[in-house]
Amino acid sequence: MSENLEAQLRSQLTTAMKAKDQRTANLVRMINTKIMERRTAKDFTGQVDDKLVLEVIQSYKKQMEKARADFVAAGDKGKAQVEEIDFELAWCTKMLPAQVGEDELRAAVASAVAALPAKDPKMAGRIIGAIKKQYGDRADAQLVKKLADEALSG
Repeated sequence: MSENLEAQLRSQLTTAMKAKDQRTANLVRMINTKIMERRTAKDFTGQVDDKLVLEVIQSYKKQMEKARADFVAAGDKGKAQVEEIDFELAWCTKMLPAQVGEDELRAAVASAVAALPAKDPKMAGRIIGAIKKQYGDRADAQLVKKLADEALSG
């Protein structure tokens, strides 16, 4: 990727504003605000790089996934918000690195379980840690936990 993510966000914002695409413009502004909050936080000493931008987008995506579940539970009252959140989730997914597929995670979990001295359900945390270390944010933590629990109990 030749241009950094912050520059891509600026470019997307400009394009969205020219196209009068309020949804995208508002979303990019929200992400930029969250990046600015991180940059100006009292304990922040690092630099704003692609890693930080991806962390912000990943964090926002997780918030939206939780909010989506609440709006779905609200039924017809939350329908408009669910559509908006689906748009935002799709945008976040495009910006983030591709997630590791379930088959690849299943194989990685099986390999990690095989490396354990004993097959104990209490070892799930160790398995999840190993997978997260190997794949980082590309591995869905909830899916890894489910697969680890299956592998250790079976």
